Amino acid sequence: MREGSAPNFAPPVEEGVVFTFEDESGDLVELEFLGLILHQGRRYGFFFPVEDKNDVGASGEVVILEVTELDEEGQPAAFELLVDEGIAQEVFADFREATKDLYDFE
Repeated sequence: MREGSAPNFAPPVEEGVVFTFEDESGDLVELEFLGLILHQGRRYGFFFPVEDKNDVGASGEVVILEVTELDEEGQPAAFELLVDEGIAQEVFADFREATKDLYDFE
């Protein structure tokens, strides 16, 4: 299992975990979970779009989803797309710092 280098980062329990979400158009989108950042009392999940199972992360695009609901065990149960650009920049900076030894951000 990968480990991040910051106390506000929760890495995935196992690598390669893919979730399927429904987008605003009703289409199903597969996203690989990269980890969770805690920022100002909120949780944000980071994901890579999966277009081809052998091509995970090839686009370099990262999708940030805000956790909007937790289950009875305190685990994320619902997400929404983060649309606030200012907060997105802040949490992406936190994510980059926490995962600098895991991912290449060029």
